[in-house]
Amino acid sequence: MKNKKEYLIGVFQANEKKFGFVKIENSEDEVFVPKQYINGALNEDVVEVEIDKNQNINSGKKIEGKITKIIRRGRQTLVGIFQYNKNFGFVIPDDRKYCTDIFISKKHFGKARNNHKVRVKIIKYPENGKKPEGEIIEVLGNVNEAGVDMLSLIKEYELPSVFPEKVVKEAKEYGTKIDKKEMKNRKDLREEFIVTIDGEDAKDLDDAVSVKRLKNGNYELNVHIADVSQYVKDRSSLDKEARIRGTSVYMLGRVIPMLPRELSNGLCSLNAGVDRFTLSCTMEIDREGKVVSSNVYKAIINVRERMSYKDVQAILDGKNEIILERYGKYINEFKLMEELALILKTKRVKQGYLNLDVPESKIELDVNGKAIDVHKYETTFANEIIEQFMLTANETIAERFYWLEVPFIYRVHEEPDIEKIKELNKFLFNLGYRIHANKDNIHPSAFAKVLEEVKGKPEEKVVSNLILRTLKVAKYESENRGHFGIASKYYCHFTSPIRRYPDLFIHRVISEYFDMNEKDKKRIEGKAEKYAISSSEKEKIAQKVEREAINLKKAEYMESKIGEEYDGIISSVTGFGMFVELENTVEGLIRFENMNSDEFFIFDEENKQLIGEHTKKVYKIGDKIRIRVIDASKEKRSISFEVVNKE
Repeated sequence: MKNKKEYLIGVFQANEKKFGFVKIENSEDEVFVPKQYINGALNEDVVEVEIDKNQNINSGKKIEGKITKIIRRGRQTLVGIFQYNKNFGFVIPDDRKYCTDIFISKKHFGKARNNHKVRVKIIKYPENGKKPEGEIIEVLGNVNEAGVDMLSLIKEYELPSVFPEKVVKEAKEYGTKIDKKEMKNRKDLREEFIVTIDGEDAKDLDDAVSVKRLKNGNYELNVHIADVSQYVKDRSSLDKEARIRGTSVYMLGRVIPMLPRELSNGLCSLNAGVDRFTLSCTMEIDREGKVVSSNVYKAIINVRERMSYKDVQAILDGKNEIILERYGKYINEFKLMEELALILKTKRVKQGYLNLDVPESKIELDVNGKAIDVHKYETTFANEIIEQFMLTANETIAERFYWLEVPFIYRVHEEPDIEKIKELNKFLFNLGYRIHANKDNIHPSAFAKVLEEVKGKPEEKVVSNLILRTLKVAKYESENRGHFGIASKYYCHFTSPIRRYPDLFIHRVISEYFDMNEKDKKRIEGKAEKYAISSSEKEKIAQKVEREAINLKKAEYMESKIGEEYDGIISSVTGFGMFVELENTVEGLIRFENMNSDEFFIFDEENKQLIGEHTKKVYKIGDKIRIRVIDASKEKRSISFEVVNKE
């Protein structure tokens, strides 16, 4: 008797090896598709996939299927390198998952020349084993020309990099100074000691802070956030464009802002020495770190000093005489900030806050945008001060408006799946750790306990990365579901309205709250739901672009390091080799053929390790290893290593 078939709809996600997965719509499940059953589907196509009904899609085991129909093509345009060949040409897509070149007939060359980066429109999709055909619609420049790499990413992900004239005009109409007529509606805090603390190269300054000690021994934390909603009005051209963008995108030396620079770097930015409008949150915090009362209001401030993390840390360390002399009269204020931030962090850690030690990369570029150095982005307790103050403000605002039953956008981070925790525990068991959880009791403190146990040990980075991969991705929702990663019942994004649309939206909700009727609530509720979904989607794209920009620049940097040797740690083990991360955060792949061993290696998926068939030599996650760089390609965004055998 034949197995009955089941047909599912989803998005095809191709792999460079020409197999792929279909991500089932409205589900977290996916179906593996071997290359012989892809049947002409290309990356990001919406497809119908056939599976046997005796395969349980919810079993947690890998489900195999066959693509039976292409419902909708995913990509109409692509970016790639044009290769000329007398009477015809072809484009090699930057998206390696596209798995095929695109044929270009001579009449569709346009102004493209050999080795130009181009944008190509698909005019004929592949049939009967033939390649897709395309027409070049835009030439971006020579592949080696300065800035073309970042421009290619912008075009590949179709980011709106230029503001429409109407939007810029609307931003310019506000001028460069605040409207004095609005001042009477705000609390005047211009004489208060208020500072911004950011990275040295930050230009859009959303947040400013101050701390006081109250007579009862408690602390008063003031978080002042740029009142972007004063300028970006609902249904205005500025608002529509901000919604389309959803978020600012940071591509190393280049930023694609959510708002025009007239606002993002000008009138909305809390620059020192100028009057600025804010939406402010004042919190009274006791000596255990509990917020005992809070108030949200509109204010006008004048930032006293534009501080960097580096200078604040120098003040706290008390060793740099030049910095101490310059900011001498403010030392007590910064010491008080340090004191409060330490209390807040201690409270968070007790609650189960996940302090993941996954270092960010800092990539240094020359004047032409070429990568000249890659290293860890060093953080200090000065970074922690702002982190703790912003987390506290976000929680306070979320809890307050949750209980007021106001339509809102929350930042939601759901608890991880128990099956994924079981998989993680299989690996942790080999290192002597375990996350204690069952399907009825998954608490962040169980993860926090392991992170604390592993602190300072060689495997710390690897364990942190594996826990990060086990966790779900945070997203925006119109319903409050809490935030697992920071062990918080109520959380939202309130502190960055210059660069995130959900923050801007809830600023507008807060501003309108006192005049809101039931009809308004219903209208805003629908918007909250819609904007939460679109903002999550835009955030995913932004994160992907930012990640690709980093990978591209790391590969560019390593192109000059071919032949050099480094020590690294095995960060991942797969069925085709293993990934190794270097101290400078660069990661590369060692394929089986580059293991410098004559024997065959077996992939032990359960224990995430490779085992030599004869010698039983084991390579596992967390092992230290000596490698040599054998290949790096900026165009492929890939780096390859080989094992260096010790004499």
